[in-house]
Amino acid sequence: MDRTGRDGRTRVRDEGVRLTGRDLGAALGERATLVQFSTAFCQPCRATRRILAEVAGMVDGVTHVEVDAESRLELVRRLEILRTPTVLVLDASGRVVRRASGLPRRVDVIAALGEAV
Repeated sequence: MDRTGRDGRTRVRDEGVRLTGRDLGAALGERATLVQFSTAFCQPCRATRRILAEVAGMVDGVTHVEVDAESRLELVRRLEILRTPTVLVLDASGRVVRRASGLPRRVDVIAALGEAV
């Protein structure tokens, strides 16, 4: 979810990036938002959708928003989404606090939510 810089220190790629409901085409969660970038042909996207929906259903104030990467290319480029599924965890203000690519583990999503709320 993070990237290591040349100095060997870990830095968050999305530091300072904020998204709005308008950016996503859906309302943000009251406490946090799980944003999933998917494509129609992506097999792991289906499993990711189930995991994120389940976690969002377990935690009050958390919303899961799925974004079709093919129809939102401007946003994909702006956020440097390179593969699907990519998941962004947003705090209540829409700030990106975590990013992951590939099929996430439920425990990792819950841990990332802990950081966001």
